This record gives sequence, structure tokens and C-alpha cells, in this order.
Amino acid sequence: MRRNILKICLFLSVTLPSTVRGDVPHDIRDTTSVPTPAATLRADSIAALNERLKRKYIESTFDTAGLTVIDTLDTENDAVRVVLFGNNKWKYIRNREVARDSTLYERCWSNTTLFPYQQADLAQMPFSVVIELVDSTQGYHCPYTGTPNPRGRFGLRRGRPHQGIDLPLRTGDSIYATFSGRVRISQYNGGGYGNLIVIRHDNGLETYYGHLSERLVEANQWVEAGDVIGLGGSTGRSTGPHLHFETRYYGQAFDPERLIDFERGLLCRETFLLKKSFLNIYSKAGQNFEDEFINEEEDRREAAELAARRYHRIRPGDTLSHLAVKYHTTVRSICALNGIKSTTILRPGRTLRVR
Repeated sequence: MRRNILKICLFLSVTLPSTVRGDVPHDIRDTTSVPTPAATLRADSIAALNERLKRKYIESTFDTAGLTVIDTLDTENDAVRVVLFGNNKWKYIRNREVARDSTLYERCWSNTTLFPYQQADLAQMPFSVVIELVDSTQGYHCPYTGTPNPRGRFGLRRGRPHQGIDLPLRTGDSIYATFSGRVRISQYNGGGYGNLIVIRHDNGLETYYGHLSERLVEANQWVEAGDVIGLGGSTGRSTGPHLHFETRYYGQAFDPERLIDFERGLLCRETFLLKKSFLNIYSKAGQNFEDEFINEEEDRREAAELAARRYHRIRPGDTLSHLAVKYHTTVRSICALNGIKSTTILRPGRTLRVR
């Protein structure tokens, strides 16, 4: 017992770094080569140790995996603490009280304006920004696990921009906060998003959750990764029940699939290099949901046209004039559909489009 107490006391003398990465608990025995002050060694009785631990704040928002928490320690970074476990392991956790008071949640903050970054000088943004998505101080949860709609992915479709990703769901399905952060917007959006929630996260990103049937959080409320923030639906300008999900940095949209594998519900990487080239030049305009209806109508028209197409496998003796009569069309039309001339020799076994 005295040996274990000595190990704990030795660890307390170590100066901890202010920035860390990795979510695997570390072994404190690697730090015992650092000289230990005599004052620390005097805390060598169970009673003295217990008295000191009574004054320590025990963080409760991390997964201890069944381990006994011995102590929590401060670091040089006020937003980060160290948890000491009973098996000589330790891990970093975020002090959420500090995170809530960060100016990150004050600059360009609005509970009503969708894009409050007009005063931000985006021209000064570097060509790339390193964003910590998940380390041992931050959590992650997939907003909704499912297969993205092929025509609802990020980017241009028929020349029209789509600023997020559409995930088909059933009305009432739970929608989760992707990362921890503060709700900036929770309101009905008349611009097409319907019931919309916008969360700003510790890493500077904002996530948008649109078309919800219900919003379960309020503006300025703090949420943790994995909290249920709303229910899926089809409010606003929507072609059917789905989650319209966006990721933005200073109001600029980029492809959410660079971060998340939605089919498996997994984060693609823990550290994200956001390049300026990833940002969408149309992002300040928001999402034009009228385009979704136009795309859907064009999809139906194309599908109907595809279903109406007729093909004929050429047989010995077939001629273009014979096929024109059989399929109630003209030789000129058949030639135009197939890129051939009226004098082209028809070869048995090949296929011609006749309608």
C-alpha cells in the first residue's frame, strides 16, 4: 500500500503538457524518473492522502470502463484535467465548465441569424486549419447512421449546389449531437430547413440538423456528444423524411463525408486538416431547398423516359424501314437515337434503340 501511495505522490510532481492527443489511458510509471519534491513525499499516510482527495473535483462525464477513480489533477491548461485510476493508469478529460465560458461561444454568436460571420475576414483564413475532432478530451457520436441519399450528397448536381448530406430516416427517429458544444440556433427556419438546430462545438465547427419533426434542445443550451437533440422528420422544404446534415467552419460549408462514414457511423479521422479548397463558394447563400424539388422532378422525368425506351435485337432480314413500321416510329428517329445512317448495314445480334 505504501508503495502505491508513493507512486501517486511521485506523479503529482510532474508538469503536464497543455495540449495532448490520444484516447488510450497512459501508464503513470513512465513518469517516475522525474525528481520528487520532499513536500510531496510527506503525504505518505492514508489519512493525509484521503484528506487531500476530499478537496478534489471528480469528473463524471467520461467512461471509466469499470476502473476506480483515485483522483483528478489540474494541468497547465485550465480546460484540461487528468484523471488518475486505481490501476496506475491515467487519461486526460476536458473541464467543460471552462469550455462553456470560452470566447468561442461569444464571437459571431447569434440565436436568430443563420450565418453571423459577415464580419469575419475569411480572406485571412490560412490555406489549411488543423481541427482536433476527437481525442481523450472530446467525444463523438454519429448524428444518424444510415446510407446517404445518392442525389443528396454534398456538391453540385445538375449545376445546383447541395450544401450538406441527406440521410433518409423514419419520422421520429432520434438525432444525436455529433460533438459536445452549445446550441446556437433552435427554431423553425422559413428558408427551407424547417425545424433546425445549429450547434457550435469546442473545435470551432458548427453542425446543422434540418427538417426535424421535433426540437428537444433550446438555444444556448450545452449538449454533450451523443445527446438526443431532436427527432427526424420532413418539415420545411423537404421531399420526404430525412436528416439534412451540414458541417461548417466560420459559416463555410464543406463535405460532411470528409469527417464521417455515415453508413458505419464512424469518424473517419481524429485530427482533420481542413483545407481552404474544401469550402464551398456558395455556402454563404445557404441551402436552396427549391433545388431539391427541381432535382426530384427531373429524376422522375428521366426515370419515366428510361422506362419508355424500347430496344430491338437485330435478326437476319431486319431492315430499318421494317423496324420503323413495327415500332410506330421513323427511320430518321431510329438513326438519331443510335447515331447511325440510313445506309448502315444492320448486323444480327446487335441491339438498336427504337423508341
